[in-house]
Amino acid sequence: MGGTAVVVGGGIGGLAAAIGLRRIGWDVTVVERASTLEDAGAGISLAANGLRALDELGVGEAVRDASRGQYNGGTRTPQGGWLARMDGAALEKAVGTPIMGIPRSTLHRLLRGSLPAESLLIGAEAASVEQIDATTVRVGCGGTVLDADLVVAADGIGSKARSRLFPDHPGPVYGGSTVLRAITEKTIDLPTDFALTWGHGAEFGHIAFPDGRAEWHAVLNLPAGTRFTDPLAELRRRFHTWHSPIPDLLDATRPAAVLHHDINELRTPLPSYTAGRTALLGDAAHAMTPHLGQGACQALEDAVTLASALATEPTVEAALTRYDAERRPRSQAIARAARQAGKMGQQLSHPLAVALRNTAMRLTPSRAATHMILRHHTWLPPQLP
Repeated sequence: MGGTAVVVGGGIGGLAAAIGLRRIGWDVTVVERASTLEDAGAGISLAANGLRALDELGVGEAVRDASRGQYNGGTRTPQGGWLARMDGAALEKAVGTPIMGIPRSTLHRLLRGSLPAESLLIGAEAASVEQIDATTVRVGCGGTVLDADLVVAADGIGSKARSRLFPDHPGPVYGGSTVLRAITEKTIDLPTDFALTWGHGAEFGHIAFPDGRAEWHAVLNLPAGTRFTDPLAELRRRFHTWHSPIPDLLDATRPAAVLHHDINELRTPLPSYTAGRTALLGDAAHAMTPHLGQGACQALEDAVTLASALATEPTVEAALTRYDAERRPRSQAIARAARQAGKMGQQLSHPLAVALRNTAMRLTPSRAATHMILRHHTWLPPQLP
């Protein structure tokens, strides 16, 4: 089965969906409202499930070549004591790869490079998506009208397509934390490939990149909409007593490079990821908190699963039914697990609760900790033609 598709949104999920659809013989147009693709963003960690999806899309090797494996690291206290260590080699033995760290802009460029330039419609917002008959969906983009057999709505957590398809859904809500992040301007000598440090209602973490730079992030329990006049100075004030290399990471960063976003999520699960001939994908379908590092990986799983269903089912309707049945239970379960991980991790602030959690983590064998990670990483993608 072949056809024409319009993908709304040129982020990781949208680009991956377009690659998957082209691999099974579909004509695809990606509509991205940004007028220029500046490849903004900090860093991202890709687990085995996301990397396997990228392999099936034909870009896994290029992504691995541009990434750095997270072989050593773990979770620490602000004073530097270890709560848990993760053995990347053991994880690689179990699932074939360690977690890989890559700049988000690099991942975007690699995905975009797998698509012909003419398939990208940049600077055009999908103002309307309308199913005009049983087999045709019409997308209005300003003066451009696109008719397609399928629309893939990968337009993010604030998805307009989702709002139109499910007008009674409450939409995204604030998850209780805000995140500041950046990539260092300078190379920095780091003792670990990655690390998380948990304080009281605060987290600081880093991911090392192959070129010697690093991504860092700071997550804070603050009211939604909180912003700082000088974010880097504020973080230096909050984290100056935390263990090395946290102050060094902040010192290696340009103030203008710091990004600040509130963490929002779709706390109320959607009743379906499809409606008519429109499929929701990625954050548009299941935006989750970042506490398991699975947001992008789940979008990549969506992309491969959708392409496989369309390649093997006799009709678009049957394919979308299968896509929803396969993706909704898993992605919504992982979203719930991510929310719970945040409540038991970064968001804990009461001193007694923090002390109990830290003791439990220190007493948990490393093998058990690795097993908990594997619950989400062992997904195997369907094979694409």
